[in-house]
Amino acid sequence: MHLSIPKVKHFQAITGKGVEGIVDGKHIRVVSPGYLKEKHIPIPEEITSPQAGVTLVFVLINDTLAGYIGLADQLRPESKEAVTILKQNHIKVYMATGDNHTVAEAVSKTLQLDGFFAEVLPHEKLDIVKQLQEKGEFVAMTGDGVNDAPALAQADIGIAVGSGSDIAAETADIILVNSNPKDIVRLILFGKATYQKMMQNLFWATGYNAVAIPLAAGVLYKIGFLLSPAIGAILMSLSTIIVAVNAQLLKTRFARSA
Repeated sequence: MHLSIPKVKHFQAITGKGVEGIVDGKHIRVVSPGYLKEKHIPIPEEITSPQAGVTLVFVLINDTLAGYIGLADQLRPESKEAVTILKQNHIKVYMATGDNHTVAEAVSKTLQLDGFFAEVLPHEKLDIVKQLQEKGEFVAMTGDGVNDAPALAQADIGIAVGSGSDIAAETADIILVNSNPKDIVRLILFGKATYQKMMQNLFWATGYNAVAIPLAAGVLYKIGFLLSPAIGAILMSLSTIIVAVNAQLLKTRFARSA
């Protein structure tokens, strides 16, 4: 079946609420339920309760409700595992979405999230991040759209998905090449492991200097113990080798898990 798609003129986005344009001389809007409420346009009773997992958008022709479309996103198979690993590492996972409460609740239950915010407008995502930060939370925000950019900038760590909008990528601190949610897990676990290696190497280097330097300076000379310069040089070289090997173990660990 061949469909002839007419051209759209004067297309523009209605921030957080939908899109509009002129098609065949008619003013067409595809908007959210929130837009209808704002304009006091009644929603037919038979579609006030959409099925779980389905988001409804409404089609207006010259400001008259002409119909609706049910949209449903399919969860990526990696999402559940990614959320599980994050929670195992004591990281709370919340979702902020413009979808209706029914859809958000269904996704939250499927993924076993710590909570969700539904029917969220772009500026409200920013407010959510601020509220969490005011509670003392360290917030990492992941997003891919223009609407996510302010929240990505406000978050302690902004993570943009590479397949998203340019403005989101420019605003974020980190850009993921793929859209795989497990990449976020790898990113966080890699950061934690790197920090652990830094602390281990710092502890070793500090411990070596705290012990070897006083011994070489003769702190225990009175009881007959003095660390010779030759042995000190050997231990110094050994310390460098241990730090280098310990750092390489980090690379090996993540190479195996990749």
